[in-house]
Amino acid sequence: MGKCSALMIFLSSSLLLVLQTLHVVNAVKCFGNSFNGNSSTFAQNRQKLFPTLADKVIINDGFYNASLGQDPDKVYALVSCARGYDQDACYNCVQSLTQNTLTDCRSRRDSFIWGGNDDVTCLVRSSNQSTFGSVQLKPPVVWPSPDTIESSKNITLFKQQWEEMVNRTLEAATKAEGSSVLKYYKAEKAGFTEFPDVYMLMQCTPDLSSRDCKQCLGDCVMYFRKDYMGRKGGMASLPSCYFRWDLYSFHNAFDNVTRVPAPPPRPHAQEKESCITVKKGKSIGYGGIIAIVVVFTFINLLVFIGFIKVYARRGKLNNVGSAEYSDSDGQFMLRFDLGMIVMATDDFSSENTLGQGGFGTVYKGTFPNGQEVAVKRLTKGSGQGDMEFKNEVSLLTRLQHKNLVKLLGFCNEGDEEILVYEFVPNSSLDHFIFDEDKRSLLTWEVRFRIIEGIARGLLYLHEDSQLKIIHRDLKASNILLDAEMNPKVADFGTARLFDSDETRAETKRIAGTRGYMAPEYLNHGQISAKSDVYSFGVMLLEMISGERNNSFEGEGLAAFAWKRWVEGKPEIIIDPFLIENPRNEIIKLIQIGLLCVQENSTKRPTMSSVIIWLGSETIIIPLPKAPAFTWIRSQSESGAMSLSDDVFTELSCR
Repeated sequence: MGKCSALMIFLSSSLLLVLQTLHVVNAVKCFGNSFNGNSSTFAQNRQKLFPTLADKVIINDGFYNASLGQDPDKVYALVSCARGYDQDACYNCVQSLTQNTLTDCRSRRDSFIWGGNDDVTCLVRSSNQSTFGSVQLKPPVVWPSPDTIESSKNITLFKQQWEEMVNRTLEAATKAEGSSVLKYYKAEKAGFTEFPDVYMLMQCTPDLSSRDCKQCLGDCVMYFRKDYMGRKGGMASLPSCYFRWDLYSFHNAFDNVTRVPAPPPRPHAQEKESCITVKKGKSIGYGGIIAIVVVFTFINLLVFIGFIKVYARRGKLNNVGSAEYSDSDGQFMLRFDLGMIVMATDDFSSENTLGQGGFGTVYKGTFPNGQEVAVKRLTKGSGQGDMEFKNEVSLLTRLQHKNLVKLLGFCNEGDEEILVYEFVPNSSLDHFIFDEDKRSLLTWEVRFRIIEGIARGLLYLHEDSQLKIIHRDLKASNILLDAEMNPKVADFGTARLFDSDETRAETKRIAGTRGYMAPEYLNHGQISAKSDVYSFGVMLLEMISGERNNSFEGEGLAAFAWKRWVEGKPEIIIDPFLIENPRNEIIKLIQIGLLCVQENSTKRPTMSSVIIWLGSETIIIPLPKAPAFTWIRSQSESGAMSLSDDVFTELSCR
């Protein structure tokens, strides 16, 4: 095994930047006067008003303006969904953004957030002063793509065509179409000379005048152009308008948009003079022939030199351990050289072992530049085949969220299949919550933050990401904890990719861990987001009790908790370490956990509802029904089937 080259070190250290994708769903901007947290009258008014907005914006055709309370604590809210929105997508988008605001702007009176996914772009804006009908031009939020346009491109030509597209989109977006509440909106698709497709979207709130809308969008373009011209896409938004462009279709609105072709190249006078023209019936003179031969020879010489350099560098990389980019379905991933991984893990030394899973061992690795990583080496012949390996690689490279583990790259040389993740120093949640000594480190505040973070990660998978993902194996051992004990959902080898309009599917093979599987999934192979909600409910009850699911009188934690709930003694399941903490708040989470494990999947809440309940002290939470089923004792004790933590795999990458 050779040593790593300087190029490999550079690529490894800059890996996170390369794999990052533009994600603008959760960019909440909090500003204005402050107030004293959730106990203030303003906060209470906002908590009452926000849960009503998602329903109201649907009833009012995609735009709704509301207020609640008395001055100076009166809350004004404005909500909007873009033209052509799907009602369910609009509802979920507004629900998510209102919760983000409640969570991230706990002490600021003014806020705005633009977000959404392929189906919808929506806005949630709030203040203690009415902003209806007046353009709001501060503060800006700008998110550039991390990738820059290659230096080989004609930047001057790109800027010229980009500005032409901006002007065209701006003019179309600011034309008021009657009294429609969904005016001031335009999606544009164009071809550039050096980029086959460029996508651009502009939108204003419909309460503005056409002049105000044009000013607002012009400012958005200015903010982006000033600092980030030359990036491969980006977003700029203000409280009154939104601008985004990219080199891929980020919204379904582009499906029905006619592409504007690239304009023909504009030849310069010098180029015209140097052109060689061949007229019919005439032969080329000796001077023309000599010129062609010289140019052709020169070009071939340059190509030959280029090939020599490429092969020389490739040979050098192969000798010392290489890292190269691999493009799969348009997504950039880093392919690690096996020699580099062997060196980083000290030949997979047992001293570097972080954990043992159902399909392989996880090792700690350190690259020559000091970057620490977690290396998952899949067990040969484990049953987790090529499809599962490709599933995790293809999904995680397109998912970016603070509560999801980051996949840095992979290696599939020979019969080795290896995944390289960010290193998370505090291992997995099960090492804390089920350990008598370490569990005391999980204070109520820490446990609540972990529960809320897991919920946010699931909400992103189910509703907010460009992909719709069902995890299918959510449990404490698949939740990693970073240095600040923030949770990161991990292990997507058995995750299921859904179409954007798909809500439920069926499979003949089961993937996941018994005890955490929803009954409709375990018994009938029915998969939906509510399958993950069930698993989340089991895990939430484990977090409160500090005990494993199978530790309660042989019947399962959900059944045990339900019996105590019916008896009016839910506090019996609370971890003794939490006895002195707020009892009512803990019991509220027991109630949420029981709602998540109800037998009827349609009665289980969505993760957006769970997050709203977690963040509210005033919303009335429904009463739960009986859980799905009770735990069955192992075969050695009762003769029945054992519902142990055995893992079964099945992949469907749609």
